[in-house]
Amino acid sequence: MDTTPQPDTQTDIDTDTGRGVIDMPIPPPGTMGPPQEYDRLRRECPLAKVRLPIGATAWYATRYNDVKHLIADPRFIRPSITDWPPRPGHTPHDEPGLITMMELEGPQHTALRKALCEPFSIRSIRDRLPRIRRTADRLLTPFTRSDQPADLVVRFLEPFPVTVMCDLVGIPYDDSEYFLPLADAALGAILTLEEGREATSRLREYITALLDRKRREPGDDILTRLVRECEHGTLDDDSAITFGLSMLVAGYRTSTMFLADTAHTLLAHPQHYAHLRDHPHLIPTAVEELLRYIPVMNGVVLLQATEGIELHGRTVQAGDALLPVLAAANRDETIFTDPDRLNLHRTHNPHLTFGRGTHNCIGAHLARTQLTVCLQALFDHLPHMRLAEGHTPIWEDNSPSKSPLTLPITW
Repeated sequence: MDTTPQPDTQTDIDTDTGRGVIDMPIPPPGTMGPPQEYDRLRRECPLAKVRLPIGATAWYATRYNDVKHLIADPRFIRPSITDWPPRPGHTPHDEPGLITMMELEGPQHTALRKALCEPFSIRSIRDRLPRIRRTADRLLTPFTRSDQPADLVVRFLEPFPVTVMCDLVGIPYDDSEYFLPLADAALGAILTLEEGREATSRLREYITALLDRKRREPGDDILTRLVRECEHGTLDDDSAITFGLSMLVAGYRTSTMFLADTAHTLLAHPQHYAHLRDHPHLIPTAVEELLRYIPVMNGVVLLQATEGIELHGRTVQAGDALLPVLAAANRDETIFTDPDRLNLHRTHNPHLTFGRGTHNCIGAHLARTQLTVCLQALFDHLPHMRLAEGHTPIWEDNSPSKSPLTLPITW
């Protein structure tokens, strides 16, 4: 029986295999997803060839066990958006790339991870907990005196993680109106390639200038720490720039998406919001379940094979791109019972949201803390919060990773 998936999207024939090439699955408009195709792909075509919005093709892996092994497989590297997809007349590395910690390899990556181990440790993040909570309180306190409805994204869910990130890293919050649009353009480069490449160059210039400022005016922050490592010869300048780019591009935006999707999910099912509010001891378990359930990682991890690899009867050639879809793996019914249901009591939860292997997310403890503080602060300040009737949230519908851009609430 032919088990090639038959999606509603456009399908061509891959002349190398005779099997379908499908459009990259995107969640329906006005939703966070995940795309409906995930279930079918896991069952029928766990390694599918997809056409990305930029026109290039990539392999699409959706099963938990495959994704778990692929994201830690040393036969794959993570290319820069300036190096992939290949362009006629373009020589790799003939322009500065968007090299974040996810693309950095070898001794540079090891040295940078070592320098960041302490400031991103559980202990260090726990020590910052009072500052993080004060930031949440400062942003939420004015709600009780403001007109209703109010936009929770613009007034809290967006500035909260940005402020926390800026305070920890040493990036001036006042510069956010400049670097946030550029970071979004770079993060969305899989959809808007040229815009992403242009944004990358400007972000590198910004981080380079900021590091120079830290040399002249040191502070109590991570960038100052890395500048000192560079001066001592244990780190190079490119690695410090790489960290800065990582925080601008991924360090805040994935957090804002998770927070906005979490708030929308809980408010769309008020019984979940009330249950968690009334049973705060469940918050640690609920945080892990929300990290599993919220499909922010809808195919934004891009790998490139360094050698030919056989998987599910198909050949990934050297140079081919592959997307291990963390959000699809987190909904795999062979691993998670009733995976499409939000279960705030779920205890067995080996989700892959933070990756694994040498490139697992170094900010995992910070992300968990931000989500925990966000929930606790919302329950304390807005215990009766609900979606505003007659006001529909606005969504970013052009990205595989989606969250509400606005979330009108009353309380």
